[in-house]
Amino acid sequence: MVLVGPSSSGKSTWASEHFVAAEIVSSDELRARVGADETDQRAGTVAFDLLEQIVIERLARGLTTVIDTTGLDADRRSAWLELAGDSNIPAYAVVFDTALETCLERNAAREHPRPQTVIKKQHRALSLVRAQLADEGFEEVLGVGPVRVAAPLVAESATGSAVSELPNHTFGLILSRFDWGESPLGETLLEVARRAEDAGFRDLWLMDHFRQIPSVGRAWEDIPEPFVALSAIAGQTRSIRLGCLVSSVTHRHPAVLGNQLATLDVVSGGRAVCGLGIGWDREEHDNYGIEFPPTPVRYEMLEETIDFLRVIWGKGGKPFEGEHYRAAALAGYPRPIQDPIPILVGGSGEKRTLRLVAAKADAANVFGKPDRVAHKVKVLHQHCEELDRDADEIEVTHLVNALAAPDSSTLRELVDAVRPSGTSFEQFSGRHNAALAEDLLELFSAYDRAGADHSIVSIPGVATLGTIESFAEVIDGMR
Repeated sequence: MVLVGPSSSGKSTWASEHFVAAEIVSSDELRARVGADETDQRAGTVAFDLLEQIVIERLARGLTTVIDTTGLDADRRSAWLELAGDSNIPAYAVVFDTALETCLERNAAREHPRPQTVIKKQHRALSLVRAQLADEGFEEVLGVGPVRVAAPLVAESATGSAVSELPNHTFGLILSRFDWGESPLGETLLEVARRAEDAGFRDLWLMDHFRQIPSVGRAWEDIPEPFVALSAIAGQTRSIRLGCLVSSVTHRHPAVLGNQLATLDVVSGGRAVCGLGIGWDREEHDNYGIEFPPTPVRYEMLEETIDFLRVIWGKGGKPFEGEHYRAAALAGYPRPIQDPIPILVGGSGEKRTLRLVAAKADAANVFGKPDRVAHKVKVLHQHCEELDRDADEIEVTHLVNALAAPDSSTLRELVDAVRPSGTSFEQFSGRHNAALAEDLLELFSAYDRAGADHSIVSIPGVATLGTIESFAEVIDGMR
C-alpha cells in the first residue's frame, strides 16, 4: 500500500486505523529515530535509506507493507512497484486528496509543524501525480476509505453478491491434527465435537490413517482410530453427523467396514456417513505391511466395496460374488438405522471417480478453487445425464481451510494464537484463508455458485476457544 498525499492529509491516521504498527513503514517515524525529530530534514537521506531497506526485506518475506511517505516521487513509486512485482505482491496506491485548508490547519496544530510553503507545494504536486498513478502499474488506485487485507482465495471471491438469495449451504468440520499440547486428547476431542455441534456444523469428519500424514503434521503425532473416536463422539452429541473423510478401501475388508459403520449408525441414532476412497499413501501402506495394489485395481475395489456395503446393510443372507470380494451369505447385524447409510466418494478424477459417483454414490467430495469445483460439477452432471441419473440426488462437497473472526483485531488475535513461530500472519492467513466472517461469506457463496452444496472446513487451532465459535457467524450467514 503506497500512501500518496501531502503532509497532514491524514495518511498516518488512516494507516494506524487499518493496519498494525509493524506493517507501517513511515518516513516521519524513521526521521525521528535517526534525527532530532520527524521534521529533521538533515536526517532525511538516512531515514529514506532505512525505509527502502525495510520495504525490500518485508516484501521479500511476503509481508503486508504500508509505505507512509508523501508518495509524490515517481522514481520511488516505480522502485516500490518493481519490488512488489518481484515478490508477486499486489500493489495499491491510496490517494489522500484532502483540502489544502484542512492540511494547513492540521499542520499548524502539530508539535513540529512544517513550513506552509512545503505543504502548498506538495498539494500542487498531487494534482499531477494523481493523473500519473493510473498508468504506473498499481493493481488499483483507491480513495480514502475503510480497507482490509484478505487471503488471496478470499479476495478473488469478493463480488458483493447478495448471499441471502443463495440456497441453504451447509457445513462440515474435519479434524485432522491433534497436537493439543497438555490438553488430554480424549476430553478435548469430545469438547471440540460439542462445540462444533453447537456452532451449527452439520457433520464432523476424521481422517482414516494409521499415522499422521506429511501435509498435516509429523508422523509421530497422535491420530486417533476414527471409528472408535466417532463412537465416543456419538455418545456426547445429539445431531451432528459422523464420518471419515475418507476410508481407503485398502485399509479394511468391506465386511469389517460395513459392520463398523452400521454399529456407528446405531449408537449415534442414525448419524453415520460412509466416506470412501482408493487411498494414496503408499509409504504408509509399506510401513504397516498393507498391500497397495495398482490404481486401476483400487478403483475396482472401490466399486465392489460400494456394492458390498449396500448388500451387507440390507436384509441378510445374500451371496456376493466379485473380483476382489466374495461372500456365501452376506449378513450384517446390527442393521443400520438409515436405509441405507449415505456413501460419499472422495476424489476429483473425471473419468472414473466422478462417473462412479454418478452411478452408485450419494455424494462427491471434490477439490480446488471455485472455478475448478464448477468444472468438476459440470463433468459429474455429464456422467449423470449419460447414466440417466438425477444429478440433484448427489450432494457435491468440497474441502477447504478457513478461520473466521468477527473483526480485524479478533482475527489477528486468533491467528497469533495458533500460527507456528516463524510463520507470518500473511503466510498463515493465505494458507488457511483466515478472514472476517463477512469475507468468508463471499468465498463460500462463490463455492455455492460453482455447484457445491456443502463445505467441509478444516479450522487451524480448532481446540482454541473462539475458532469454532467465530465460524458460527459464517454458518448463520449462509443460511
